[in-house]
Amino acid sequence: MSPAPIDAPARFDVIAIGNAIVDVMAPAAEDDIARLGLAKGGMTLVDTARAHALYEAMGPAREISGGSAANTLAGLAALGASCAFIGQVADDQLGEVFAHDIRAGGISFDTPARGDDPATARCLIFVTPDGQRTMNTYLGASQFLPASALDESTIAAASVLYLEGYLWDPEEPRKAMRRAIAAARAAGRQVAFTLSDGFVIARHGDDFRALIAAGEIDILFANEHELAALTGEEDFHAGIAQLAPKVPVLVVTRSENGAHAVAHGEHVSVPAEPVARVVDTTGAGDLFAAGFLFGHVRGKSLAACLKLGAICAAEVISHYGARPEADLAALVAERLS
Repeated sequence: MSPAPIDAPARFDVIAIGNAIVDVMAPAAEDDIARLGLAKGGMTLVDTARAHALYEAMGPAREISGGSAANTLAGLAALGASCAFIGQVADDQLGEVFAHDIRAGGISFDTPARGDDPATARCLIFVTPDGQRTMNTYLGASQFLPASALDESTIAAASVLYLEGYLWDPEEPRKAMRRAIAAARAAGRQVAFTLSDGFVIARHGDDFRALIAAGEIDILFANEHELAALTGEEDFHAGIAQLAPKVPVLVVTRSENGAHAVAHGEHVSVPAEPVARVVDTTGAGDLFAAGFLFGHVRGKSLAACLKLGAICAAEVISHYGARPEADLAALVAERLS
């Protein structure tokens, strides 16, 4: 299904819907990972009791607002894009932290906080010396984003609606995202979707394949493992060949092997940008999407969009946390000159 004709200029470059999460990050030894029974390098959903126990076991930690789609917007805003975020926090301390951080980044955020139970979502991240992050996510209030929280006129005022696959899992925000897709397409705007994780595809792959088949997704982000999970093709090139004809723009990241994109039949690959030392891989895919989308909304070539994504991903893995610390706009200008 093609979007309706655009009849009004965009107020925002990108509006995103995602989990409103505060990342709590701490360095950890390999022995800590084993002692706590964690799945190294993975993401595990935890309940309230487990979240409290893991927090108590952490060493000195840093609290940094996170959430996949919110991280992408932070990168976009740092590059100079105008952005808005829709996500649910609780009326508690971490909810205030999240709201402050995202607004301080120049991102519009107007979703009202709900009560203090369940609490604002948090992701407890243990980072080992090799830069691998082991994430333990308590979704809390973020799972209860209602469709009534959406302002359809705001969604219609953004060039691109960006949706986080992680948030497709809970029923209430899934309904909200379906409503948002309808609002964006009725306004003639584009819809971008990130698959987020293999476990999400295992649970909702049929939904995602149906959205793609119906022409509801204009830009699809995946890593090579998610591509295989969605298509059933273990061979990377076979997966690309199966999926690319079904979506206008397909972007697949391959960690240290760079990224590949297909848009309207054009295939482009870029290598990963060099990094002196990988400190923490948290947010690499999120910031890659930020760079790519920034190029996309600015009308850049497919190769330039991929290059922008690679530059932003390299910056974020060079330090702790999933939000950029360097001046991304200056870094991009330097690397592209």
